[in-house]
Amino acid sequence: MKDAVLLRDVTFQYANGDSGALNEVSMTVQHGECVLLCGASGCGKTTVTRLLNGLIPHYYGGALSGEITVFGRQIRETAIEDLAGTVGSVFQNPRSQFFCVDTTAEIAFGCENMGLPEAEIKQRLSKTVSEMHIQNLLDRSIFNLSGGEKQKIACAGVSAMLPELIVLDEPTSNLDLDAIAELRTVIAAWKAQGKTVIIAEHRLGWLSGLCDRVLFMEKGRISAEYAGDAFFSFTAEKLNGMGLRAFRASRNYLESKPGLHCIRPFESAGSISLTDFKFSYGKHTALNIRNLNLPAGSVTAIVGHNGAGKSTFTRCLCGLQKGFKGRVSIGGKMLRPKDMMQLSYMVMQDVNHQLFAETVLEEVLLGAEESEKDKALSVLEKLDIAEYKDRHPMSLSGGQKQRTAIASALLAGKKLLVLDEPTSGLDFRSMKSAAALLRSLGRDITVLIVTHDNELIDRCCTHMLHIENGSIAPD
Repeated sequence: MKDAVLLRDVTFQYANGDSGALNEVSMTVQHGECVLLCGASGCGKTTVTRLLNGLIPHYYGGALSGEITVFGRQIRETAIEDLAGTVGSVFQNPRSQFFCVDTTAEIAFGCENMGLPEAEIKQRLSKTVSEMHIQNLLDRSIFNLSGGEKQKIACAGVSAMLPELIVLDEPTSNLDLDAIAELRTVIAAWKAQGKTVIIAEHRLGWLSGLCDRVLFMEKGRISAEYAGDAFFSFTAEKLNGMGLRAFRASRNYLESKPGLHCIRPFESAGSISLTDFKFSYGKHTALNIRNLNLPAGSVTAIVGHNGAGKSTFTRCLCGLQKGFKGRVSIGGKMLRPKDMMQLSYMVMQDVNHQLFAETVLEEVLLGAEESEKDKALSVLEKLDIAEYKDRHPMSLSGGQKQRTAIASALLAGKKLLVLDEPTSGLDFRSMKSAAALLRSLGRDITVLIVTHDNELIDRCCTHMLHIENGSIAPD
């Protein structure tokens, strides 16, 4: 039987010079195999996934050579729409693959696009929803979903199309531990159906016992290949030395006592008092917090399951959520939502949405006086990105973009910095660097981090706030 996937001597360089170029990559994947692609950020994992689903060369331009075959089809000679029924893709950012505004229509969209009969579409929709246990996500607005819920809908839309090859790029970057376990069950079911699965991932532990082979990439090459069992027997020290995350975090914070509590010795210089934090999306109550005191000058992790209300809470706190009427008090002074907008800065999970200028220095100086240029350079130096001051922000790595956004907050003198999944898609070394930076920032301002990353919490957070169903249990 022919290979499901064949890459022979593939070399690729993005036209715009983006990282992730490939250099003479050769690999094969057998029918029904589950293969993990791993390696440091920028090693080429995502580029390989784009070759397999036809985004390269049909969407991302560049210099491409070598042979790419998927189920006997030459990728360069096959229109991307003709691959839709053969290759299903789940991207790191699910919003980039949505076409509909409600969840049920989104799951069915791929099947409709394939021209399937209505009865079959309904059957596939029902079966997929049942297998993935997402009945509670049906008939919801895409815009009101959490990042993890959006990822579940993306996976469901692909699963309903019944493709022969399923490619996932960082599928767990926004998922809590329960959702990851559910995704593992879905992939196991795909394997049982004889599907071929290729996963590019940084969070590795959940794939133990699921992946047949592991391909380790460095600088655009496949530098090592391991049997799944052998790879998942590696020690944390060996993995960290390879620039990879350890398989297991030191603890599961979702099993900790809910509420707000200190997770390491800490002296607070004050508090941010919140009263009557309530918000609803139509008839759905997303937030209901009567009273809460957040420690000022701390680094607080905000944890909870997907859809618990974490992102809604931070948007309300920063004054960004329209229709919200809760109250915030700092040092006894009552602040309105527009006051909080002046005092706070949010670094989005997809930081690309908040970078606008032509250079990093110009980005940091947006809204500031020209006389503050020296101060801006000092902030960039503090964040280790001064050498990129003349680079276009969109040419930077994900971690460098985050630091650019943080620099803007520091220069503007913000008192509250909120980050939404700041280590999403980051490798071990980048996560360590981000943790050190956030830990140092907590000495001067209050930092809130919405995260599912237990390693990040261990390395930099002083407190943890556990939100479930829009509420917080008593301290």
